[in-house]
Amino acid sequence: MFSVLFKTWALMLGILLLMIGNGLQGTLLGVRGSLESIDPSWMGYIMSAYFVGFLGGSWITPMLLRRVGHVRVFAAFGSLVSAAFILYAAFVNPVFWLLMRIVVGFCFSGLYVVAESWINDMSSNENRGQALSLYILVQMVGVVSGQLLLNVADPSGYGLFIMISVLVSISFAPILLSVSPTPVFSSSRPMSLRELLSVSPLGCVGIFLMGGVFSALLGMSSVFGTQVGLSVKEISWFVTAIFVGGMLMQYPVGWISDRMDRRTLIVILTALASGFSVMGIFVTDSVWLLIGAALCIGAVVNPLYPLLLAYTNDHLESDQMASASGGLLFINGFGAMSGPIIVGYLLNNVGPDGFFMFLAVLTALVCLYSVFRMTRSEAVAVEDTNPYVPVTASTTSVAVEIATEIAIEEGDDSEQQPPGDSEKQL
Repeated sequence: MFSVLFKTWALMLGILLLMIGNGLQGTLLGVRGSLESIDPSWMGYIMSAYFVGFLGGSWITPMLLRRVGHVRVFAAFGSLVSAAFILYAAFVNPVFWLLMRIVVGFCFSGLYVVAESWINDMSSNENRGQALSLYILVQMVGVVSGQLLLNVADPSGYGLFIMISVLVSISFAPILLSVSPTPVFSSSRPMSLRELLSVSPLGCVGIFLMGGVFSALLGMSSVFGTQVGLSVKEISWFVTAIFVGGMLMQYPVGWISDRMDRRTLIVILTALASGFSVMGIFVTDSVWLLIGAALCIGAVVNPLYPLLLAYTNDHLESDQMASASGGLLFINGFGAMSGPIIVGYLLNNVGPDGFFMFLAVLTALVCLYSVFRMTRSEAVAVEDTNPYVPVTASTTSVAVEIATEIAIEEGDDSEQQPPGDSEKQL
């Protein structure tokens, strides 16, 4: 890991700065929207717009990369993001914010594709898994750090918006000065949704529903915090707890998932997530209990995305896995677009409890559907499963395909036996 960090530190530093800016912007907009008395339903549409742009960017960016190259795409998208962060504060209007969120989501999708392509290009077969793990860790640390920066300036002013714009602008320097300008870009053609659904119904349904959960946590947590009367500092800690919980549990969940029926683990995690969400409804009067509930929800929810990906790959042939990743990301993105909109409606018509109600219902549905699927098919033998590779819902098809290749290689290695063992079996 240290050798990979030494080789890619400049690239990882740039990604860290990008993630700090992106992590802060969603929480900052939620707080600022409340200060400007923007309706929670409008905030739901604004937060959802990011995922609309992100999904669109994942389709269009590959064409731009082939036409003008990685460096120009990265510079153009980064400049647009930096400008958008300043314009948020200059024009406080829900319609304008919605349009800017589409632009930001579109551009960040492209930035991630370029960064992940460079990571793949700079890695060898021996250290690609470590490079991907380091990238995911940097992403998580960046998002967590962004939440804490909410406390350094008044969200009603320009300071924080200028800060995230500067962070994105500074991130260009270490990235563009440390990487090859023209890595080879390749992306598999996505498998059709009908094929995916027939191969792994639980994977498709679970990833769709969890897309709504992830987007609600990412986009509407700060809006919920303002609804229950949390201070800016308390909101930053509440959102931070969600991501810290995910950081702490990614690898333990991965280790366990490689040693048991993954459907059972999905049932356990989603049941816990639903239970913790119900608990959240009853602890809104206590800041520390609320933060504790957020920590627990994040711990069991965040690992579910790579867990469902691994479960789906268990039902695919090796040559299908890469093409399936594009379809799964589309399903996740489609689910993510609906999450903030529904939560915004619930906050308006039910009150703050609607936030946790939404999380509880969706995770319970995944849990119940998992139990149903366990009655319809046999479990995949543990020795025939593919390794769990930690990725986040904010990664693009490039990172997921890298993770898939790693899983295939590790699976192939585990099937190889020394000659002596083969002779003994004969």
